[in-house]
Amino acid sequence: MKKENVFSRLIHNQIFIPIAALLILTLFNLIADPSFFKISMGYNSTGDPVLSGYLITILDYGSELAILAIGMTLVTAASGGQDISVGATIAVAGSAMLRVLCGTNSRPDELQAPIIVAFLVGCLAAMLCGAFNGVLVAYFKIQPMIATLILFTAGRSIAAWINNNELPVINDVGFTYFGGFIPGIPIPTPFFIAVICMIIIALVLKFTTLGLYTQSVGINESSSRLNGLNPAFIKFLTFVILGVCVAVAALIKVSRISSINYSVIAKDIEMDAILAVALGGNSLSGGKFNMAASILGAYVIQFLTTTLYKLNVQSDALSAYKAVVVIILVVLSAPSVREKLSSLGKKLKPQSKEVA
Repeated sequence: MKKENVFSRLIHNQIFIPIAALLILTLFNLIADPSFFKISMGYNSTGDPVLSGYLITILDYGSELAILAIGMTLVTAASGGQDISVGATIAVAGSAMLRVLCGTNSRPDELQAPIIVAFLVGCLAAMLCGAFNGVLVAYFKIQPMIATLILFTAGRSIAAWINNNELPVINDVGFTYFGGFIPGIPIPTPFFIAVICMIIIALVLKFTTLGLYTQSVGINESSSRLNGLNPAFIKFLTFVILGVCVAVAALIKVSRISSINYSVIAKDIEMDAILAVALGGNSLSGGKFNMAASILGAYVIQFLTTTLYKLNVQSDALSAYKAVVVIILVVLSAPSVREKLSSLGKKLKPQSKEVA
């Protein structure tokens, strides 16, 4: 009986879904090609030792997705909807950073401002975009996906306008550290940035009421209002927090290539962020959430993406494969499906007892 209870608790635990997906992908790659897990030490263009391999790629690119998943989880929990403009907002924030760093010359010989100042300007730009979405959702009662469709459509044009439709290029080596490797450290810098973000959100959720208030608003907005909360402000705040996460991801993105391509940067990343939240077992209709499961879900999504690339799947077809995963997750999280699975489990319990 105790073993059955432990197994039942494990299955119903929210983090079971991303762990199960991770194990399935791991088993598949072990069978298909064990070399997938090979990690080797090499040297980058500057001669510094760095780790390379598919697992390092997952750790690298999965980290920026994990940062976005933090903000997307809060938005989903509070508003019961998703922000589909994060990719375009990354373009806006990244363009603002490069504008500050380059000044009036799109290809300066040296930085025209400190990187921290450029990052703060990028944060401000992303937070303003988040505030714009938050106002539409929280105060004008527009469905989140419709409200964020505005920036999804216009964001990349705004990003191009910020730099006069030019493609700025940064020649400073120090700027590449944020999206690459710090000299002497063979692990990608985005992983450390993601860890810092995880620690900050863990402390915020532990020592403040943000998590409790967000879940209360998502579960029952009217009830939370009667209990003295301000649902509109809490929804607005989650969109602004997502803006900060977007700015951090934008810094990593533009640092990788020391430039920006307005139409390509962070393309379809909003789908991956939403899928990370869903894979974490969080309800896409809002309410209770598990931040750790969302973060793990982000790395699992990157695991899936890297696996598909290794199988030579065309980049244009990746969205189709991920869409199938989204459909499966949404169906499994539907209340009617869960009720049927629960009733099926109850019917099987008596049989297991009789056999015992």
